[in-house]
Amino acid sequence: MTGATSGIGAVAAQQLARAGARIVLIARDKPRGTAALAALHACSPGPHRLYFGDLSLIRDTRAVGAAIAADERRIDVLVNNAGALFAARSVTAEGLERTFATNHMSYFELTAQLRERLIASAPARIVNTASAAHRRARPDWSDLQSLRRYSGVQAYSRSKLYNILYTRELARRLEGTGVTANCFHPGFVATRFGDRSGGLTAAGLRILKLFAISPEEGAKTLLYLATANEARPSTGLYFYQSRPARTSPDAMDDARARALWQESERLAAAAAS
Repeated sequence: MTGATSGIGAVAAQQLARAGARIVLIARDKPRGTAALAALHACSPGPHRLYFGDLSLIRDTRAVGAAIAADERRIDVLVNNAGALFAARSVTAEGLERTFATNHMSYFELTAQLRERLIASAPARIVNTASAAHRRARPDWSDLQSLRRYSGVQAYSRSKLYNILYTRELARRLEGTGVTANCFHPGFVATRFGDRSGGLTAAGLRILKLFAISPEEGAKTLLYLATANEARPSTGLYFYQSRPARTSPDAMDDARARALWQESERLAAAAAS
């Protein structure tokens, strides 16, 4: 699980640990990662494990994914939950816009590294955290990196659209393997999300969170997709409140999903060169 040091990820990881699951975490921040691991051990004495990596970097994501694939005999569920919103445009050391890199490319690359282990563990599940914010996305398919015009909220909304398109294409490519892939909207949750985005964005989010649901409520659909028997046959779908939900028309464009996949492959290959 990524994004499990706070918010719905931390809640879901702890509930899964209490239910007897062994949790493998990926964290960027060492103190927060260590605290999250200690919280898991307080829930269950199982041999939970922590890996460190900066998921905004393809090379880091590739390295930590390869290490997990080598160390773990099986992976029953992969939860891609890392996400961020940045008020000002910034670029990673690999030249990618940071929202796109963190919120989309980390899902793409980590899943690619763990794909064979998931298939070997089938039946297995992939759960990707998306958002209803995708409905506000105004995609510019010729400018995935937001070079021409940047808005933190718009970049985030686009990344959530990409999560849904990626999930659809991933499910198509995994057909017949015994591995399912679904995504979900957790609701607007009161977490630390966006607190460090800066400027008016962070201030606005702090006000809105006064009306948000709890992380425990927001984690329910994640847990449903990760564990419920009723969810097992579902694949390629977008869920809200533990039920399949409608998406925007852009999120149903299979041609765009394939094109996004191909561009993601190209960017991943470029980072490896």
